[in-house]
Amino acid sequence: MATRARRTERREEPLSRERIVEAAVGLLDAAGEGGLTFRALTERLATGPGAIYWHVANRGELLDAATEAVVAAALVVQPSGAPGPPHPPRSPQGEIRAVALGLFDEVEAHPWLAAQLATQLSRKPWQSVTPRIFERIGRQVRALGVPEGSRFTATSALVHHILGAAGQNAANTESARTLGPDADRGEFLDAVAGAWEELDPDDYPFTRAVAAEMRDHDDRAQFLAGVDLVLAGIAAVHPPAT
Repeated sequence: MATRARRTERREEPLSRERIVEAAVGLLDAAGEGGLTFRALTERLATGPGAIYWHVANRGELLDAATEAVVAAALVVQPSGAPGPPHPPRSPQGEIRAVALGLFDEVEAHPWLAAQLATQLSRKPWQSVTPRIFERIGRQVRALGVPEGSRFTATSALVHHILGAAGQNAANTESARTLGPDADRGEFLDAVAGAWEELDPDDYPFTRAVAAEMRDHDDRAQFLAGVDLVLAGIAAVHPPAT
């Protein structure tokens, strides 16, 4: 009886596109892309498929809308890098770092997002997600004083590092989950570092030398260090006017 009452209450709530997208994100987080079906969505929203199709034409549109919603939230960042309302102006470098960390954290929180971002970037760059990210980063690249003919290249380098590194981190996290609920990240990295240290010193001198760094590295700090390296390269090629 209580369950029936709760479902009745949910049916009485107005069904909006926002509610549908929010439910879709929840399903994607819980079960990945394969878990997002209209049947599961109708059960979660306690409604019929017709009501959902009124707002969303198909599953592809729903995936795009879920991706757009998560990215939009990631791009609204506080000076600390945490999502939130608009903030006072900061340096272009600080803005780029904050946007990068916002995207990194959202990809970490939503493992399905990395594949969708790659799809948007390579197959659907005209849709809202890619221009939104390029615009947010590109404005800061322009503010750094990069000349007009080099802004696309500089912005692309930053965007590809941000999305590529964040996606790789999400893939690593997903792979770790397949090792079982008792898998420990430290133990896994220690095993990898140990294997690297056992490589042939003549064939892999560099890999052996950085094995200890593999063992102790922090993914988030390494990601941000990569952003700083790209920013340093941009500053070296296009030094700010004095």
